[in-house]
Amino acid sequence: MFALTILGSNSAIPTYGRNPTAQILQTQNDSFLIDCGEGTQLQIAKYKIKLSKLSYIFISHLHGDHYFGLIGLISSMSLLNRTQPLHIFGPAILKDIIDIQLKAADVVLSYELNFYAIEKEGVLTTTSKISIEAFKVNHRIETFGFIFSEIKKPRSILSDKAIEQNIPAAFYEQLQNGEDYIDKNGKTISNESVTTAAPKGKKYVYCADTLFDTSIVEFIQDADLLYHETTYLKDQEEKAKNRFHSTTVQAGQIAKLSNAKQLIIGHYSSKYETTHDFLEETKEIFNNTVLAIEGCCYKI
Repeated sequence: MFALTILGSNSAIPTYGRNPTAQILQTQNDSFLIDCGEGTQLQIAKYKIKLSKLSYIFISHLHGDHYFGLIGLISSMSLLNRTQPLHIFGPAILKDIIDIQLKAADVVLSYELNFYAIEKEGVLTTTSKISIEAFKVNHRIETFGFIFSEIKKPRSILSDKAIEQNIPAAFYEQLQNGEDYIDKNGKTISNESVTTAAPKGKKYVYCADTLFDTSIVEFIQDADLLYHETTYLKDQEEKAKNRFHSTTVQAGQIAKLSNAKQLIIGHYSSKYETTHDFLEETKEIFNNTVLAIEGCCYKI
């Protein structure tokens, strides 16, 4: 199971009690920070997120509202005597930015910091349970979205059926991996007759900042939860286009085209004091929509 906590839901300027973009995706074993806008570490403390479980940070692009909180978080982890490695994925130039800031302050980190440049689409890394992929979205500068997919679990053995077919326990691992069994008489016992498929793994997709672009649909099909920005309401479609952002209606259309189960919207423009209209407009197109509300945890 995934659990997504919103740390920041606003666009460029923090206002009306909303902070710049940051999210924490938690699993049983790991936490993944997705973007790190200004004030992220304060939000982490406020919502009691355990830094000890945070080993991966993904930065979608280098507009300040998506990474200005990063160097503060990196430094604070060291001040707290962190020892486990930290893995950061982001645009190549981000490494230079981090290095010069640490050098200027003469900081020697208490832990190993590993940086990985995102230069193309594809798998970024895998853990024992999660695979993380990057895909390009259409923003003013190079920007990537991220797909977090549970790695498919092995098939489950139907013990009674396997025993009935005299399949030795030593072969059970092969059965779990989908292999058929051939007995000593040359008879093939089909895998499907003695196992059941594990439930499909959960999938969370983070689209980052992007204008309306249906080309991303092929990458984000069948998400259990899809995050898509809605910087503007539908009457600002031209402004959204000129600024490489999206509207409520456009986010709803992407969710519908990609067959998402649920849509979460955020990255609200600072021109809007409230977000109620964002939800109403998006639900006109895609009903199963929720607002990104800071401090709220969404189970996937």
